[in-house]
Amino acid sequence: MAEPSTRPTALRARGAIPGFGTSLGVTLLWLGLIVLLPLAALALRPWELGVEGVLRSLAEPRVLAALRLSFLASLAAAAVNLPVGLLLAWVLVRDRFPGRRLLDGAIDLPFALPTAVAGLALTALYAPEGWLGAPLGVLGVKVAYTPLGVGVAMLFVGLPFVVRSVEPVLRDLPREAEEAAATLGASRVQTLARVVLPALMPALLAGFAMAFARGLGEYGSVIFIAGNMPMVSEIAPLLITIRLEQYDYAGAAAVGLAMLLLAFLILLLLNWLQRRGRAA
Repeated sequence: MAEPSTRPTALRARGAIPGFGTSLGVTLLWLGLIVLLPLAALALRPWELGVEGVLRSLAEPRVLAALRLSFLASLAAAAVNLPVGLLLAWVLVRDRFPGRRLLDGAIDLPFALPTAVAGLALTALYAPEGWLGAPLGVLGVKVAYTPLGVGVAMLFVGLPFVVRSVEPVLRDLPREAEEAAATLGASRVQTLARVVLPALMPALLAGFAMAFARGLGEYGSVIFIAGNMPMVSEIAPLLITIRLEQYDYAGAAAVGLAMLLLAFLILLLLNWLQRRGRAA
């Protein structure tokens, strides 16, 4: 009887991916240099002030107001972008109409447009004498140089993340389940709520998380329309820049560390919800 070949065993011993150990080492080295090392520096720098100094720095009313505005505005903008992004993705995938390709390309403009240019354009539109700001002012709504302007800028930069997260999942979603639900007498609202949305929920949460993260860290498109008034329309990234200009590196790092921890907790929660939605 011929002896069994040892070639598969040798292949398994070497591993399926050639050079896996080397590639993994390079990947971890690159990740450490580009991501982990800067984050470690950010986490260590504030403690030059001591625990009491860090707490005192973060407890300043101006810092709390800036953090509150950044987080609440980015969360609100991501929440508004969720249904709007779903609607746009649905129209792009399920409908055919003149100008569809133009609309599809326009959604990606916030990706390519420099943030400072976007901020200038939004300010020109929503300023008291702007094309949109003037009629809104007649109605008593002021957008530019207010917290509402901060939210509008975050809406602008965050919308593509929701659309591009949902669009491929919606395109691959089989329509047989929708047709079966309609056959069984379900209305369109019931089909959307019980068939379509559960399948899209992980993608929606992923888009929400990316839109929130982009809005939280946004700087260029926000500072022009915000007005940057302390305690009113000043965002946390701008406050970090101001402290850096004052050579208060530890204080700037303290605000950055607070943003990092709060954002990590929120994204961790969203990731848990996303995994739970996939498991369901």
